[in-house]
Amino acid sequence: MSATVLGKQPPATNDPQPPAARGAAPAALRRPSRSRKRLGPGRPLPYGWAAGPLLLLATWAAGSAAGLIDARSLPAPWVIAASAGDLIADGRLQSHLTTSARRALLGLVFGVAGGLLLAVVSGLSRLGEALIDGPVQIKRAVPSLALIPLLILWFGIGETMKVVTIALGVFVPVYIHTHNGLRTIDNRCAELAETVRLSRLRFVRHVVLPGALPGFLLGMRFAVTAAWLALVVVEQVNATSGIGYMMELARTYGQTDVIIVGLVVYGLLGLVSDGLVRLVERRTLSWRRTLAD
Repeated sequence: MSATVLGKQPPATNDPQPPAARGAAPAALRRPSRSRKRLGPGRPLPYGWAAGPLLLLATWAAGSAAGLIDARSLPAPWVIAASAGDLIADGRLQSHLTTSARRALLGLVFGVAGGLLLAVVSGLSRLGEALIDGPVQIKRAVPSLALIPLLILWFGIGETMKVVTIALGVFVPVYIHTHNGLRTIDNRCAELAETVRLSRLRFVRHVVLPGALPGFLLGMRFAVTAAWLALVVVEQVNATSGIGYMMELARTYGQTDVIIVGLVVYGLLGLVSDGLVRLVERRTLSWRRTLAD
C-alpha cells in the first residue's frame, strides 16, 4: 500500500525539480544543434560585392542582345567597351580621369579635415557645440550644388570653385557622423579617465578617437560618394578637362556611348573608393563582433 493511501507524505527531497527534468538544462540554455538555422545573415559570400553589378551588367547585355533596349538610348555593353578602348587608345580617358581624380582628392582632403576638426571641437565642448552645430545644420539643409552661383561670384569659375564645392559636400557627412560617434561614447569611460587622472591629450587619444572611429568611418563612406557626386556637376561648369567635361562635350555631339563611358567610370570610382573605406573599417575595427562578421 502506498504512502499516499496511508495518509503519509512521501519523503522530502532537496531537489526542487521533478525527476523527469532532473539533470536536464532548460531548453533556452541548451547549446543549439548544428542543424539549427542561424538568425544572422550567415557567412560572407566570396566576392559578394561584385554580385549586384555583374547581375546588372548581365541584364543590360541580355536586353541589348534581345533588342529590348533601344541602342540609340542605351548602347550595348560591348559598344561601350569599344568606345572606352578608343578613348584609352588616344589617351583622352586617362587625361580626363587624372584631372577628375585630383579635384576629388583635394576636395576630399579639405572636406574631411574641416569636418573632423569641427566635429571634435563641437563634440568635446558645449561652447563649441553652441557655436558650430547650428551653422553646420543650416549648411546640411542647403544643398552644396545650390551654392554654386554664389561660389562662382566669390572664387570665379576656376579650380578653386570646384574644389571648394566638393569640400562643402564632403565635410557635412564627416561632421555629422563623427559628432554622433563622440556623443555616443559611454560616459563611464570619461568617469574612468577622470579617476585614473588621464590628461586631456591622453583622454582624446585613448578614449575619444577610438570611440569616434566607427562614426568617422561611416561618415567617410558618405563623404567619398558625395565627392564624386559634386564632381559630376562642377566639371560641367565651364571646365576644359575632366570626366564631366568629356560627358558634356559628348552630349553636344550626340555621343551617347561616350556619356555612358563617363557614367561607368564615375560608378567604378565610387565603388572602389567605398570598398577601400570598408576595407579600412574592417581592419581598424576588427575587435568588434557584428552581424557582418
